[in-house]
Amino acid sequence: MLVLLPPSETKCPDGDGAPLDLAALATPELTAVRATLVDALVRLAADPPVARTALGLSPGQDTELGRNAALCTSPTTPALERYTGVLYDALGVRSMTRAQRARADRRLAVVSALFGLARATDPIPAYRLSAGSALPGLPTLRTLWRPVLGPALAAAGELVVDLRSGGYQALAPVPGAVTVDVRSQRPDGTRTVISHANKSHKGRVARLLATTTAEPDSVVRLRALLRRAGLHVEHDGGTALTLVLPAA
Repeated sequence: MLVLLPPSETKCPDGDGAPLDLAALATPELTAVRATLVDALVRLAADPPVARTALGLSPGQDTELGRNAALCTSPTTPALERYTGVLYDALGVRSMTRAQRARADRRLAVVSALFGLARATDPIPAYRLSAGSALPGLPTLRTLWRPVLGPALAAAGELVVDLRSGGYQALAPVPGAVTVDVRSQRPDGTRTVISHANKSHKGRVARLLATTTAEPDSVVRLRALLRRAGLHVEHDGGTALTLVLPAA
């Protein structure tokens, strides 16, 4: 089972790994696009006004430009520990046992605008680049990534559970992947989309899938696993699951 996570805008600034070595990252067929984007971000950081516009930043966020400028020299840390925020707080990798963390490292990956498919243990630096960013002189990130990232994800050879947000799914859809939609149900039976809390619920689902000793190989077995964990999960007969939560 491969569980795809979205990245987060917020990232842990620390790290004690060697500087970025693209050749050391998993999925080497993505190296050429990774190198193009790293080089573009480093050069872009030298022109703060243009960089702010391209990356959607304010002058108060120039520390993000400093991170991009130092992409090739700053320390790295495993991808699963680089990202922070609501989803990653709920995932809680630092509270996992050694056995749980080993399973998480095998099963979890982050689909990043900069690195494409970043496996859990891939050593990466802090950076700023979102799926919707438009880098001067380059095609859209979707145009760059889809031809190489799509086949890489399709070749996973295992059940793919896609917990990415829409912008990151658009970089490279995975045909046949299981998706999880989160809905809030009112007492009268009507349902609404959960926005911010959606991330925390997906983080909890990711933790369950990362740490379980089970090996679900189909959407039906995945649904059964989630139900055994006490979650109200519905299946429409395709590859989409709906996690239904009572309205607050």
